[in-house]
Amino acid sequence: MEIEKNLKNITRRIPEHVALVAVSKTKPNSDIMEAYNAGQRVFGENYVQEMVEKHEQLPRDIQWHFIGHLQSNKVKYIAPFVCLIHGVDSLKLLKEIDKQAKKNDRVIKCLFQMHIAEEETKFGLSENELEDILNFLRNDDNEMANIKITGLMGMATFTDDEKQIKKEFQYLKSVFDKYKQLQASNLKLETLSMGMSGDYQLAIDCGSTMVRIGSSIFGTRKAPKAN
Repeated sequence: MEIEKNLKNITRRIPEHVALVAVSKTKPNSDIMEAYNAGQRVFGENYVQEMVEKHEQLPRDIQWHFIGHLQSNKVKYIAPFVCLIHGVDSLKLLKEIDKQAKKNDRVIKCLFQMHIAEEETKFGLSENELEDILNFLRNDDNEMANIKITGLMGMATFTDDEKQIKKEFQYLKSVFDKYKQLQASNLKLETLSMGMSGDYQLAIDCGSTMVRIGSSIFGTRKAPKAN
């Protein structure tokens, strides 16, 4: 019952307008079902094969979010069921998502991942790259009818320096505010996904509307495995 207890503690701290993604990567189905039975329906995974297996084995009303770095050649495996793809960081990937969504007669919601951290290892778009893709989407003949860009996502630097994290979150919020008025048939920025177990309260204070929380719900993780 520890997971249920943790989940209740988290949800009490999160305002109603903030969505909670329970990051269940590497966790067994039994843990997910404990959170599910406590009322959680949105779960985040970052390994394609693991997410496909869990989708096949767990209740169909679970909303699966893909939160990892997604390779174009693996989009086809999650396109039939994924609810939201968090980490879109290139036009090439977006076009592949649209292609696979069309094959499955679906519209797949996506977030653009922005690079806001100091670490070079973090993926994401620069503001100039974001603007280029947004302008492409606003062109009436872009013909991407099977994706819907619903917001931005970013991961702060892994550091204990709260001022640094706050600065990065505030930057992402400023980018979100700058472009959120832009709209197209497949573009409407409403979601700002930032904040994880260690910094979600700060992220909410900086304007986050979606937090991705794993270890504070499920406990510590095993070492990551290859995707």
